[in-house]
Amino acid sequence: MPKWRCRIMWITRLCARLILFSFGYQWIRRKGKAAPREIAPIVVSNHVSYIEPIFYFYELFPTIVASEAHDSIPFVGTIIRAMQVIYVNRFSPSSRKNAVNEIKRRAQFDKFPRVLLFPEGTTTNGKVLISFQLGAFIPGHPIQPIIVRYPHVHFDQSWGLISLAKLMFRMFTQFHNFMEVEYLPIIMPPDQQKQNAVHFAERTGQAMATALNVVQTSHSYGDLMLLMKAAQLQQEKPWTYMVEMARIESLYHISSLEAEEFLDKFLSMNPDISGCVKLQDFLRVLRLKPCTLSGEIFGFLDVEKNGSITFKQFLFGSAHVMKQPLFRQACELAFAECDAEGDNYCTDKELADIFRHAIPDLNEDEFHGLFDLFDMDNDGRISRDDFFSGLRKNPLLIALFSPKWLHKKDLSKAGDRILEEIV
Repeated sequence: MPKWRCRIMWITRLCARLILFSFGYQWIRRKGKAAPREIAPIVVSNHVSYIEPIFYFYELFPTIVASEAHDSIPFVGTIIRAMQVIYVNRFSPSSRKNAVNEIKRRAQFDKFPRVLLFPEGTTTNGKVLISFQLGAFIPGHPIQPIIVRYPHVHFDQSWGLISLAKLMFRMFTQFHNFMEVEYLPIIMPPDQQKQNAVHFAERTGQAMATALNVVQTSHSYGDLMLLMKAAQLQQEKPWTYMVEMARIESLYHISSLEAEEFLDKFLSMNPDISGCVKLQDFLRVLRLKPCTLSGEIFGFLDVEKNGSITFKQFLFGSAHVMKQPLFRQACELAFAECDAEGDNYCTDKELADIFRHAIPDLNEDEFHGLFDLFDMDNDGRISRDDFFSGLRKNPLLIALFSPKWLHKKDLSKAGDRILEEIV
Protein backbone atom coordinates (compact mmCIF):
# COMPACT_ATOMS: atom_id res chain seq x y z
CA MET A 1 0.00 0.00 0.00
CA PRO A 2 1.43 3.48 -0.89
CA LYS A 3 2.65 5.62 2.02
CA TRP A 4 0.11 8.36 1.33
CA ARG A 5 -2.69 5.85 1.58
CA CYS A 6 -1.29 4.43 4.82
CA ARG A 7 -1.40 7.94 6.33
CA ILE A 8 -5.02 8.36 5.27
CA MET A 9 -5.88 4.94 6.67
CA TRP A 10 -4.64 6.07 10.08
CA ILE A 11 -7.44 8.62 10.06
CA THR A 12 -9.89 5.84 9.18
CA ARG A 13 -8.53 3.69 11.99
CA LEU A 14 -9.11 6.50 14.46
CA CYS A 15 -12.68 6.74 13.17
CA ALA A 16 -13.04 3.02 13.93
CA ARG A 17 -11.97 3.72 17.51
CA LEU A 18 -14.61 6.44 17.76
CA ILE A 19 -17.20 3.91 16.57
CA LEU A 20 -16.14 1.54 19.35
CA PHE A 21 -16.35 4.43 21.83
CA SER A 22 -19.88 5.26 20.69
CA PHE A 23 -20.91 1.63 21.20
CA GLY A 24 -19.80 1.83 24.83
CA TYR A 25 -16.23 0.47 24.56
CA GLN A 26 -14.49 3.45 26.17
CA TRP A 27 -11.60 1.26 27.25
CA ILE A 28 -10.63 -2.22 26.19
CA ARG A 29 -8.53 -4.49 28.35
CA ARG A 30 -5.62 -6.20 26.57
CA LYS A 31 -3.40 -9.05 27.67
CA GLY A 32 -0.23 -9.92 25.78
CA LYS A 33 0.97 -8.32 22.56
CA ALA A 34 0.52 -8.89 18.87
CA ALA A 35 3.52 -10.64 17.31
CA PRO A 36 5.30 -8.84 14.47
CA ARG A 37 3.80 -9.48 11.09
CA GLU A 38 7.10 -11.00 9.88
CA ILE A 39 6.84 -13.72 12.53
CA ALA A 40 3.11 -14.48 12.43
CA PRO A 41 1.56 -13.31 9.14
CA ILE A 42 -1.79 -14.94 9.99
CA VAL A 43 -3.94 -14.28 13.06
CA VAL A 44 -7.11 -16.12 14.02
CA SER A 45 -9.76 -15.15 16.54
CA ASN A 46 -12.96 -16.45 18.05
CA HIS A 47 -16.05 -14.63 16.77
CA VAL A 48 -18.75 -13.46 19.16
CA SER A 49 -19.98 -10.13 17.82
CA TYR A 50 -19.69 -7.78 14.87
CA ILE A 51 -17.49 -5.60 17.13
CA GLU A 52 -14.35 -7.70 16.57
CA PRO A 53 -13.73 -6.65 12.93
CA ILE A 54 -14.01 -3.01 14.00
CA PHE A 55 -11.56 -3.54 16.87
CA TYR A 56 -9.05 -5.45 14.74
CA PHE A 57 -9.23 -2.80 12.05
CA TYR A 58 -8.18 -0.22 14.63
CA GLU A 59 -5.70 -2.42 16.46
CA LEU A 60 -3.94 -4.44 13.74
CA PHE A 61 -5.15 -3.08 10.39
CA PRO A 62 -5.13 -6.59 8.84
CA THR A 63 -6.53 -8.04 5.65
CA ILE A 64 -9.68 -9.88 6.63
CA VAL A 65 -11.24 -12.99 5.11
CA ALA A 66 -15.02 -12.64 5.16
CA SER A 67 -18.19 -13.99 3.63
CA GLU A 68 -19.60 -12.00 0.72
CA ALA A 69 -22.78 -11.48 2.76
CA HIS A 70 -20.91 -9.29 5.28
CA ASP A 71 -20.41 -6.55 2.72
CA SER A 72 -23.91 -5.18 3.42
CA ILE A 73 -23.61 -4.98 7.24
CA PRO A 74 -23.69 -1.35 8.52
CA PHE A 75 -20.27 -0.02 9.64
CA VAL A 76 -18.69 -3.47 9.33
CA GLY A 77 -19.14 -3.68 5.55
CA THR A 78 -17.39 -0.36 5.00
CA ILE A 79 -14.56 -1.28 7.34
CA ILE A 80 -13.83 -4.72 5.91
CA ARG A 81 -13.67 -3.23 2.42
CA ALA A 82 -11.05 -0.80 3.70
CA MET A 83 -9.16 -3.82 5.10
CA GLN A 84 -8.62 -5.15 1.54
CA VAL A 85 -11.00 -7.97 2.28
CA ILE A 86 -10.67 -11.42 0.73
CA TYR A 87 -14.24 -12.43 -0.03
CA VAL A 88 -15.25 -16.07 0.02
CA ASN A 89 -18.46 -17.86 -0.87
CA ARG A 90 -18.67 -20.63 1.71
CA PHE A 91 -20.83 -22.78 -0.59
CA SER A 92 -18.52 -22.60 -3.61
CA PRO A 93 -15.51 -24.98 -3.66
CA SER A 94 -13.79 -22.83 -6.29
CA SER A 95 -14.29 -19.69 -4.20
CA ARG A 96 -12.84 -21.40 -1.12
CA LYS A 97 -9.86 -22.62 -3.13
CA ASN A 98 -9.21 -19.14 -4.54
CA ALA A 99 -9.45 -17.65 -1.04
CA VAL A 100 -6.85 -20.11 0.29
CA ASN A 101 -4.50 -19.26 -2.59
CA GLU A 102 -4.95 -15.54 -1.90
CA ILE A 103 -4.31 -16.04 1.83
CA LYS A 104 -1.10 -17.89 0.99
CA ARG A 105 -0.01 -15.20 -1.47
CA ARG A 106 -0.56 -12.32 0.96
CA ALA A 107 1.00 -14.16 3.89
CA GLN A 108 4.20 -14.76 1.91
CA PHE A 109 4.98 -11.10 1.22
CA ASP A 110 5.63 -8.53 3.92
CA LYS A 111 4.23 -5.73 1.74
CA PHE A 112 0.73 -6.98 2.61
CA PRO A 113 -0.84 -6.56 6.07
CA ARG A 114 -1.23 -9.65 8.21
CA VAL A 115 -4.26 -11.80 7.38
CA LEU A 116 -7.10 -12.13 9.90
CA LEU A 117 -9.56 -15.02 9.88
CA PHE A 118 -12.41 -16.11 12.10
CA PRO A 119 -12.04 -19.88 11.57
CA GLU A 120 -15.39 -20.68 13.18
CA GLY A 121 -17.02 -19.06 10.16
CA THR A 122 -19.85 -17.48 12.17
CA THR A 123 -20.58 -15.85 15.50
CA THR A 124 -21.29 -17.85 18.65
CA ASN A 125 -22.42 -17.00 22.18
CA GLY A 126 -18.82 -17.22 23.40
CA LYS A 127 -19.58 -20.15 25.71
CA VAL A 128 -18.04 -22.70 23.31
CA LEU A 129 -15.71 -22.85 20.34
CA ILE A 130 -17.17 -24.54 17.29
CA SER A 131 -15.26 -26.44 14.62
CA PHE A 132 -12.65 -24.56 12.58
CA GLN A 133 -12.59 -24.15 8.83
CA LEU A 134 -9.16 -24.96 7.40
CA GLY A 135 -8.54 -21.84 5.30
CA ALA A 136 -6.13 -20.33 7.82
CA PHE A 137 -4.18 -23.54 8.29
CA ILE A 138 -3.67 -24.93 4.79
CA PRO A 139 -1.07 -22.27 3.77
CA GLY A 140 1.20 -23.54 6.56
CA HIS A 141 2.37 -20.23 8.08
CA PRO A 142 2.85 -19.49 11.80
CA ILE A 143 -0.41 -18.37 13.39
CA GLN A 144 -1.08 -16.19 16.41
CA PRO A 145 -4.43 -16.97 18.07
CA ILE A 146 -6.35 -14.14 19.70
CA ILE A 147 -9.31 -14.59 22.01
CA VAL A 148 -12.02 -12.07 22.80
CA ARG A 149 -14.31 -12.03 25.82
CA TYR A 150 -17.28 -9.80 26.64
CA PRO A 151 -17.83 -9.90 30.44
CA HIS A 152 -21.35 -8.75 31.25
CA VAL A 153 -24.03 -8.76 33.90
CA HIS A 154 -27.20 -7.51 32.22
CA PHE A 155 -26.56 -7.54 28.49
CA ASP A 156 -25.08 -10.40 26.48
CA GLN A 157 -23.25 -8.78 23.55
CA SER A 158 -23.03 -11.93 21.44
CA TRP A 159 -24.76 -11.85 18.06
CA GLY A 160 -27.10 -14.83 18.01
CA LEU A 161 -30.84 -14.90 17.40
CA ILE A 162 -31.07 -11.19 18.25
CA SER A 163 -31.45 -8.84 15.28
CA LEU A 164 -28.58 -6.54 14.35
CA ALA A 165 -30.71 -3.44 14.93
CA LYS A 166 -31.70 -4.55 18.44
CA LEU A 167 -28.12 -5.52 19.28
CA MET A 168 -26.82 -2.12 18.17
CA PHE A 169 -29.58 -0.33 20.11
CA ARG A 170 -28.75 -2.22 23.30
CA MET A 171 -25.05 -1.40 22.88
CA PHE A 172 -25.80 2.29 22.36
CA THR A 173 -27.95 2.41 25.50
CA GLN A 174 -25.33 0.76 27.74
CA PHE A 175 -23.15 3.28 29.57
CA HIS A 176 -20.17 0.95 29.21
CA ASN A 177 -19.59 -2.39 27.53
CA PHE A 178 -16.71 -4.58 28.63
CA MET A 179 -14.33 -6.19 26.17
CA GLU A 180 -11.17 -8.20 26.85
CA VAL A 181 -8.63 -9.18 24.20
CA GLU A 182 -5.85 -11.71 24.85
CA TYR A 183 -2.99 -12.43 22.46
CA LEU A 184 -1.87 -16.05 22.78
CA PRO A 185 1.55 -17.54 21.95
CA ILE A 186 2.32 -18.22 18.31
CA ILE A 187 1.56 -21.73 17.06
CA MET A 188 3.99 -23.09 14.52
CA PRO A 189 2.81 -25.22 11.60
CA PRO A 190 3.72 -28.91 11.31
CA ASP A 191 6.46 -29.93 8.88
CA GLN A 192 4.01 -31.29 6.30
CA GLN A 193 1.43 -28.55 6.48
CA LYS A 194 -0.86 -29.74 3.70
CA GLN A 195 -1.23 -33.20 5.17
CA ASN A 196 -1.58 -31.84 8.70
CA ALA A 197 -3.84 -28.81 8.26
CA VAL A 198 -6.50 -30.59 10.30
CA HIS A 199 -4.00 -31.30 13.10
CA PHE A 200 -2.78 -27.69 12.92
CA ALA A 201 -6.36 -26.45 13.31
CA GLU A 202 -6.95 -28.85 16.21
CA ARG A 203 -3.87 -27.61 18.08
CA THR A 204 -4.91 -24.01 17.56
CA GLY A 205 -8.47 -24.74 18.67
CA GLN A 206 -7.24 -26.51 21.80
CA ALA A 207 -5.04 -23.55 22.73
CA MET A 208 -7.91 -21.10 22.29
CA ALA A 209 -10.45 -23.29 24.09
CA THR A 210 -8.07 -23.73 27.03
CA ALA A 211 -7.49 -19.99 27.28
CA LEU A 212 -11.23 -19.32 27.11
CA ASN A 213 -11.95 -22.19 29.53
CA VAL A 214 -14.57 -23.61 27.17
CA VAL A 215 -14.96 -26.78 25.11
CA GLN A 216 -14.72 -27.04 21.34
CA THR A 217 -17.67 -28.79 19.72
CA SER A 218 -18.31 -30.18 16.24
CA HIS A 219 -20.90 -27.53 15.41
CA SER A 220 -20.34 -25.38 12.33
CA TYR A 221 -21.97 -22.70 10.23
CA GLY A 222 -24.28 -25.44 8.94
CA ASP A 223 -25.81 -25.68 12.40
CA LEU A 224 -26.53 -21.97 12.31
CA MET A 225 -28.34 -22.51 9.01
CA LEU A 226 -30.45 -25.25 10.61
CA LEU A 227 -31.10 -23.09 13.68
CA MET A 228 -32.22 -20.12 11.59
CA LYS A 229 -34.39 -22.34 9.38
CA ALA A 230 -36.15 -23.82 12.42
CA ALA A 231 -36.58 -20.36 13.96
CA GLN A 232 -37.92 -19.00 10.68
CA LEU A 233 -40.53 -21.78 10.62
CA GLN A 234 -41.47 -20.84 14.20
CA GLN A 235 -40.28 -23.95 15.99
CA GLU A 236 -40.49 -23.39 19.74
CA LYS A 237 -37.03 -24.87 20.44
CA PRO A 238 -35.00 -24.23 17.27
CA TRP A 239 -31.72 -25.18 18.96
CA THR A 240 -32.88 -28.82 19.13
CA TYR A 241 -32.26 -29.05 15.37
CA MET A 242 -28.52 -28.38 15.67
CA VAL A 243 -26.70 -31.64 14.93
CA GLU A 244 -22.93 -30.88 14.94
CA MET A 245 -22.71 -30.53 11.19
CA ALA A 246 -18.90 -30.66 11.09
CA ARG A 247 -19.04 -34.23 12.33
CA ILE A 248 -21.75 -35.19 9.84
CA GLU A 249 -19.86 -33.57 6.95
CA SER A 250 -16.72 -35.46 7.96
CA LEU A 251 -18.43 -38.84 8.39
CA TYR A 252 -21.02 -38.78 5.63
CA HIS A 253 -20.02 -35.96 3.24
CA ILE A 254 -23.44 -34.34 3.58
CA SER A 255 -23.37 -30.62 2.81
CA SER A 256 -25.14 -27.98 4.88
CA LEU A 257 -27.51 -27.29 1.99
CA GLU A 258 -28.45 -30.98 1.82
CA ALA A 259 -28.99 -31.04 5.58
CA GLU A 260 -31.30 -28.05 5.19
CA GLU A 261 -33.38 -30.00 2.67
CA PHE A 262 -33.64 -32.91 5.11
CA LEU A 263 -34.73 -30.44 7.79
CA ASP A 264 -37.49 -29.13 5.52
CA LYS A 265 -38.75 -32.68 5.09
CA PHE A 266 -38.51 -33.41 8.82
CA LEU A 267 -40.37 -30.23 9.77
CA SER A 268 -43.15 -31.19 7.36
CA MET A 269 -43.70 -34.19 9.68
CA ASN A 270 -45.02 -31.79 12.36
CA PRO A 271 -42.55 -32.50 15.18
CA ASP A 272 -43.82 -31.88 18.70
CA ILE A 273 -42.50 -29.19 21.05
CA SER A 274 -39.49 -31.35 21.94
CA GLY A 275 -38.59 -31.83 18.26
CA CYS A 276 -39.71 -35.46 17.99
CA VAL A 277 -41.79 -37.12 15.25
CA LYS A 278 -44.14 -40.07 15.71
CA LEU A 279 -44.53 -43.00 13.32
CA GLN A 280 -47.82 -41.79 11.83
CA ASP A 281 -46.42 -38.40 10.74
CA PHE A 282 -43.24 -40.03 9.46
CA LEU A 283 -45.23 -42.39 7.22
CA ARG A 284 -47.48 -39.58 6.00
CA VAL A 285 -44.58 -37.50 4.62
CA LEU A 286 -42.80 -40.47 3.05
CA ARG A 287 -46.14 -41.58 1.54
CA LEU A 288 -45.96 -44.96 3.23
CA LYS A 289 -48.70 -46.95 4.93
CA PRO A 290 -48.40 -49.00 8.12
CA CYS A 291 -46.88 -52.38 7.32
CA THR A 292 -43.95 -54.55 8.32
CA LEU A 293 -41.51 -52.82 5.97
CA SER A 294 -42.44 -49.26 6.93
CA GLY A 295 -42.19 -50.23 10.60
CA GLU A 296 -38.70 -51.57 9.97
CA ILE A 297 -37.66 -48.33 8.24
CA PHE A 298 -38.89 -46.29 11.20
CA GLY A 299 -37.28 -48.72 13.65
CA PHE A 300 -33.94 -48.26 11.85
CA LEU A 301 -34.08 -44.58 12.85
CA ASP A 302 -35.68 -45.05 16.27
CA VAL A 303 -32.49 -46.22 17.95
CA GLU A 304 -33.87 -45.53 21.43
CA LYS A 305 -37.03 -47.55 20.67
CA ASN A 306 -39.34 -44.99 22.26
CA GLY A 307 -41.72 -44.64 19.33
CA SER A 308 -40.39 -41.29 18.08
CA ILE A 309 -37.39 -39.91 16.23
CA THR A 310 -35.42 -36.66 16.40
CA PHE A 311 -34.05 -34.69 13.47
CA LYS A 312 -30.55 -35.83 14.37
CA GLN A 313 -31.62 -39.48 14.13
CA PHE A 314 -33.44 -38.80 10.84
CA LEU A 315 -30.41 -37.03 9.35
CA PHE A 316 -27.85 -39.55 10.62
CA GLY A 317 -29.93 -42.49 9.40
CA SER A 318 -30.50 -40.98 5.94
CA ALA A 319 -26.86 -39.97 5.62
CA HIS A 320 -25.71 -43.41 6.78
CA VAL A 321 -27.70 -45.07 3.99
CA MET A 322 -26.32 -42.70 1.34
CA LYS A 323 -22.77 -43.18 2.57
CA GLN A 324 -22.78 -46.91 1.98
CA PRO A 325 -20.21 -47.74 -0.75
CA LEU A 326 -22.80 -49.57 -2.83
CA PHE A 327 -25.65 -47.08 -2.52
CA ARG A 328 -25.14 -45.87 -6.08
CA GLN A 329 -25.11 -49.44 -7.37
CA ALA A 330 -28.26 -50.16 -5.36
CA CYS A 331 -29.97 -47.23 -7.09
CA GLU A 332 -28.78 -48.50 -10.48
CA LEU A 333 -30.10 -51.99 -9.75
CA ALA A 334 -33.41 -50.57 -8.54
CA PHE A 335 -33.82 -48.46 -11.67
CA ALA A 336 -32.94 -51.38 -13.94
CA GLU A 337 -35.66 -53.38 -12.20
CA CYS A 338 -38.19 -50.62 -12.90
CA ASP A 339 -37.07 -49.93 -16.48
CA ALA A 340 -38.60 -53.08 -17.95
CA GLU A 341 -38.62 -51.76 -21.50
CA GLY A 342 -35.04 -50.49 -21.39
CA ASP A 343 -35.93 -46.97 -22.55
CA ASN A 344 -34.40 -45.22 -19.48
CA TYR A 345 -37.84 -44.34 -18.15
CA CYS A 346 -40.13 -45.84 -15.55
CA THR A 347 -43.89 -45.55 -16.03
CA ASP A 348 -46.43 -45.86 -13.26
CA LYS A 349 -47.38 -49.35 -14.42
CA GLU A 350 -43.77 -50.57 -14.25
CA LEU A 351 -43.31 -49.13 -10.76
CA ALA A 352 -46.66 -50.23 -9.35
CA ASP A 353 -45.74 -53.92 -9.30
CA ILE A 354 -42.56 -53.28 -7.30
CA PHE A 355 -44.21 -50.96 -4.79
CA ARG A 356 -47.14 -53.30 -4.23
CA HIS A 357 -44.75 -56.20 -3.71
CA ALA A 358 -43.07 -54.20 -0.93
CA ILE A 359 -46.28 -52.78 0.58
CA PRO A 360 -49.29 -55.12 0.31
CA ASP A 361 -52.75 -53.61 -0.32
CA LEU A 362 -51.34 -50.34 -1.65
CA ASN A 363 -54.28 -48.52 -3.23
CA GLU A 364 -54.11 -46.16 -6.23
CA ASP A 365 -53.94 -42.93 -4.22
CA GLU A 366 -51.19 -44.30 -2.00
CA PHE A 367 -49.25 -45.52 -5.01
CA HIS A 368 -49.48 -42.18 -6.82
CA GLY A 369 -48.30 -40.45 -3.65
CA LEU A 370 -45.13 -42.53 -3.74
CA PHE A 371 -44.81 -42.09 -7.50
CA ASP A 372 -44.88 -38.29 -7.12
CA LEU A 373 -41.81 -38.43 -4.84
CA PHE A 374 -39.83 -39.68 -7.83
CA ASP A 375 -41.57 -37.81 -10.67
CA MET A 376 -39.62 -34.56 -10.25
CA ASP A 377 -40.91 -32.85 -13.41
CA ASN A 378 -44.49 -34.14 -13.11
CA ASP A 379 -44.57 -35.56 -16.63
CA GLY A 380 -46.15 -38.88 -15.65
CA ARG A 381 -42.96 -40.93 -16.02
CA ILE A 382 -39.67 -41.17 -14.18
CA SER A 383 -36.36 -40.64 -15.92
CA ARG A 384 -33.06 -41.93 -14.63
CA ASP A 385 -32.24 -38.46 -13.23
CA ASP A 386 -35.66 -38.25 -11.58
CA PHE A 387 -35.19 -41.64 -10.01
CA PHE A 388 -31.75 -40.92 -8.60
CA SER A 389 -32.80 -37.49 -7.38
CA GLY A 390 -35.81 -39.02 -5.63
CA LEU A 391 -33.65 -41.56 -3.82
CA ARG A 392 -31.06 -38.91 -2.96
CA LYS A 393 -33.77 -36.85 -1.29
CA ASN A 394 -35.45 -39.91 0.24
CA PRO A 395 -32.66 -42.49 0.69
CA LEU A 396 -34.70 -44.55 3.14
CA LEU A 397 -37.05 -45.47 0.29
CA ILE A 398 -34.34 -47.72 -1.20
CA ALA A 399 -35.84 -50.33 1.13
CA LEU A 400 -38.98 -50.41 -1.02
CA PHE A 401 -37.09 -52.27 -3.69
CA SER A 402 -35.58 -54.96 -1.46
CA PRO A 403 -38.58 -57.34 -1.20
CA LYS A 404 -38.77 -57.67 -4.99
CA TRP A 405 -35.07 -58.45 -5.19
CA LEU A 406 -35.18 -60.93 -2.34
CA HIS A 407 -37.67 -63.08 -4.26
CA LYS A 408 -35.74 -63.16 -7.53
CA LYS A 409 -33.97 -66.50 -7.91
CA ASP A 410 -31.49 -65.13 -10.44
CA LEU A 411 -30.37 -62.23 -8.24
CA SER A 412 -26.64 -61.68 -8.72
CA LYS A 413 -24.09 -61.89 -5.94
CA ALA A 414 -23.55 -58.15 -6.30
CA GLY A 415 -27.21 -57.55 -5.57
CA ASP A 416 -27.01 -59.74 -2.45
CA ARG A 417 -24.06 -57.72 -1.21
CA ILE A 418 -25.91 -54.46 -1.85
CA LEU A 419 -28.92 -55.62 0.18
CA GLU A 420 -26.74 -56.68 3.10
CA GLU A 421 -25.02 -53.29 3.29
CA ILE A 422 -27.90 -50.94 2.42
CA VAL A 423 -31.12 -52.47 3.67
